Amino acid sequence: MDLSFTPEEQKFREDIRAWVKENLPQDISHKVHNALELTRDDLQRWAKILGKKGWLGYGWPKEFGGPGWTAVEKHLFEEEAALAGAPRIVPFGPVMVAPVIMAYGNPEQHKRFLPGIASGEVWWSQGYSEPGSGSDLASVKTKAERQGDKYIVNGQKTWTTLGQYGEWIFCLVRTSNEGKPQTGISFLLVDMKSKGVTVRPIKLLDGGYEVNEVFFDNVEVPAENLIGEENKGWTYAKHLLSHERTNIADVNRAKRELERLKRLAKSEGVWEDARFRDEIAKLEVDVVALEMLVLRVLSAATSGKNSLDIAGLLKIKGSEIQQRYSELMMLAGGPYALPLIREAMEAGWQGNFPGGHPQLAPLTSTYFNMRKTTIYGGSNEVQRNIVAQTVLG
Repeated sequence: MDLSFTPEEQKFREDIRAWVKENLPQDISHKVHNALELTRDDLQRWAKILGKKGWLGYGWPKEFGGPGWTAVEKHLFEEEAALAGAPRIVPFGPVMVAPVIMAYGNPEQHKRFLPGIASGEVWWSQGYSEPGSGSDLASVKTKAERQGDKYIVNGQKTWTTLGQYGEWIFCLVRTSNEGKPQTGISFLLVDMKSKGVTVRPIKLLDGGYEVNEVFFDNVEVPAENLIGEENKGWTYAKHLLSHERTNIADVNRAKRELERLKRLAKSEGVWEDARFRDEIAKLEVDVVALEMLVLRVLSAATSGKNSLDIAGLLKIKGSEIQQRYSELMMLAGGPYALPLIREAMEAGWQGNFPGGHPQLAPLTSTYFNMRKTTIYGGSNEVQRNIVAQTVLG
């Protein structure tokens, strides 16, 4: 296993770094580096900049308009963008549904849906979880009944991240109740402007609206929006989930947030505490170990070997690391990290923050938000069972 980068890969990294530095808007990178709130416009602006360059679908093959990068080049792009303060690409379109459309959609669907995803013009949402179907995703109950050349969809999805901005949503729907639960699921693309679609925001602890409920009340969906075959959606869903769980690991954001933790520790006067530095050091060791695990997968892919099926393991370790750095930031801030002043999380806020520490304003919100990481995308308890069965045997 060779974990060193070739001279060509190092040159690629330098080219990416230079391009991102030149094209990433400074107001956006300032927000990212300081954990300030990103608006829909911020996320869409960066997506369109990448789309114009042909890099929003940076993991796509050339035949579908992507750059055709190797696994190592994709990793280097992600790392340089994250360290520069670029927002995380909203994954639902380019990272999740696009590979499913490429692999299982027909040529007409390729032409219809992929250009809008690649350009950043169309915002996609994910319709997987339901009130009674989270980690046990095969139990979805949202029903799609075929009537002629259309489906009639009824049901509810929940925890739909950024669904308030969604224009299209890809859904797992039940088209049959025969056989095992997995065998009656289909993969359907739904226009969120359709009559009968209702999006209801869920208010979070910090007063923000990141997730939503989506209701379908006799929504008519053209049958041509079915991806692949009816009742084969579980196969397509598993294909997508491997992309989601690897994406959740987000080792490059962890590296950036580790540096932010060090800055906070120094500004708050706890850097000189040897015990606190020990905790930072232990976290850094785990971040490096996670990166080595990612590079191990990339090395196997590059050499043509079969990489371990460890998407679940990446998700477990990545999510735990995200929780730990948010906890250590809270400890660094102490009592001044506790006040919730939503306005202080907006760029340009000129108010007075308790103790004169405005850089601590986002910490409590982030801490509570990160509780979700070990639950979403398949809870870590379930992921450990999957790793035990597929990797350990």
